[in-house]
Amino acid sequence: MTAGIASLLSEFKLGRPVISGSGLPGSFDEKAVDCPFVFEHQGRYFMMYVGFDGIGYQTALAVSDNLTDWSFHGLILERERGSAWDSANAAGNWLLKEDRLDQPPLLKKWRGKYWMVYHSYPGEGYENGPGQIGIAWTEDDNLLQWNRSAEPVLSPFDGNGWEEGGLYKGCLIEHDDRFYLFYNAKNHRPEGQAWTEQTGLATSTDLIHWERYEGSPVLQVSGSGGWDSLFASDPFVVHDGNRWVMYYFGYNGRHAQEGIAFSDDLLHWSKHEEPIIRHGAPGELDEIHAHKPAVLLRDGVLYHYYCACRPYREGDPSNNNGEFRCITLAASESLA
Repeated sequence: MTAGIASLLSEFKLGRPVISGSGLPGSFDEKAVDCPFVFEHQGRYFMMYVGFDGIGYQTALAVSDNLTDWSFHGLILERERGSAWDSANAAGNWLLKEDRLDQPPLLKKWRGKYWMVYHSYPGEGYENGPGQIGIAWTEDDNLLQWNRSAEPVLSPFDGNGWEEGGLYKGCLIEHDDRFYLFYNAKNHRPEGQAWTEQTGLATSTDLIHWERYEGSPVLQVSGSGGWDSLFASDPFVVHDGNRWVMYYFGYNGRHAQEGIAFSDDLLHWSKHEEPIIRHGAPGELDEIHAHKPAVLLRDGVLYHYYCACRPYREGDPSNNNGEFRCITLAASESLA
């Protein structure tokens, strides 16, 4: 199943941020940026990403013509603009798009609208309280004005034990007239222990009503001591030839690193045993974590965006509780 993964790897790290938090007091991204999602629209490349200001998450777009230099385009999910369940946070994760890796990642419309998966936490602060997943939609070709669901479409309160602590990132795939929503979730923290995050699946025919797959979690953590022994999180699914590929990140309590898994049917997944992007050496941009993937192929080059973390240094543009957290890039060829 894991044979021939060389074409899916990105060994050359850019080594610099492509998007950083602004550090500007009161800005949506004052403290950090996170969770890249890159797509093509109207002849340009866009990145949807999340900003954190110490109060909560809000979601923005950046734009690029070369995939390495990005500029702010607009804020699309703001705090206090939704319903009660998502007024404190709104973290955009995925837009319905072309899923084949060998095709441009163009947005797709369904019933005349563009569709987004996002999630929200109920309280102010860093991921405070159990997260829930919602759906947003727009007819705005500029992608700046979005309508958000009045209620979450997936909640931990009616979920299973492995996910009852809260839901995180959603990944939305359309296949054979059915929607597949992959998402990572956590259990309740056992007394004196870290929680576990794993990846599950729900399906739908209308994007509003979802049925959990009974075989979830479809991507589970490894045994004790493994590089993904605590988290198998943030699914990013693409179709490659005759197989499905899931990029994800694993966490062992010290470092988060990027991994990859494979499936023939979107239901049953087999993980490659080793990380495909490892955390960096001391002093490097991703010294602490290299995680949260977004992948596309352009002109034969694989671009793998991810969130990089290292200890804050004097002169960094933003500081999130002693950590510098930014979005960076690795590729299958050198971008220097």
